[in-house]
Amino acid sequence: MGRLVIGCHLSTSDGYARMGATAVSIDANTFAFFTRNPRGGNAKALDPADVAGLRELMEREGFGTLVAHAPYTMNLCSAKASVVDFARRAMADDLERLESLPGNYYNFHPGSHVGQGTDRGIKLICEGLDGVLEAGQSTTVLLETMAGKGSEVGRTFEELARIIDGCAKGELLGVCLDTCHVWDGGYDIREELDGVLDEFDRVIGLERLKALHLNDSKNPRGSHKDRHEKIGRGALGVETFTAVVTNERLAGLPMILETPNVLEGYASEIALLRSIAREAA
Repeated sequence: MGRLVIGCHLSTSDGYARMGATAVSIDANTFAFFTRNPRGGNAKALDPADVAGLRELMEREGFGTLVAHAPYTMNLCSAKASVVDFARRAMADDLERLESLPGNYYNFHPGSHVGQGTDRGIKLICEGLDGVLEAGQSTTVLLETMAGKGSEVGRTFEELARIIDGCAKGELLGVCLDTCHVWDGGYDIREELDGVLDEFDRVIGLERLKALHLNDSKNPRGSHKDRHEKIGRGALGVETFTAVVTNERLAGLPMILETPNVLEGYASEIALLRSIAREAA
């Protein structure tokens, strides 16, 4: 069994090096962070010394890959040109800034077509990505699996595959699998995790799976609700996450907790999942 690479979302408010130190304090060896306010707006200026401090800590502590997260307001397939323009500009700026932390991931919600239809939504997403992705960039951009609420694009593996295949620069794309989202989207990872991974491999290719969001769900399978719950407190249960953290095909991938928790809660969940992984080793 490969090593468990696990962490949670952390705030950038006290800087990059402080995020690394906070991660170490809760026995995390990766983490996620928003590149800017999750509701949009401008990003804070980077302090090169602060970023260098995080890079040194990551090397010293043997961190896995980080998973930066785009703002929730970013919608590459909006019906409003101004929203699409913001999404493209924000993504381009984020990817340029992430070159100061080379080799990590940038995760984003593909978007909502808001009545234009899935085909139009996918076309707009592909056009947007091709406009901002740069050959030679060190950051892999991850499409997140979505729960399917409203007009979200990315509710099925097939939709994600169409985005990847439709991008001229698709080699720069991967997928982040959110356990709550795929469950709410209808995939039975509780009883058939290996079967779901087989389907992912057939439709997208497991080599594209780069990261996971670990979240229990408040709702039954196929609800299309997207309401996260603490590990073991929801419909998925501890058994699902035992299967996830001990699955050889997922070993070494960064696993990010997005459960409704404060730092102490994340520390407890990390301790639980590390204990499960050790027992299985």
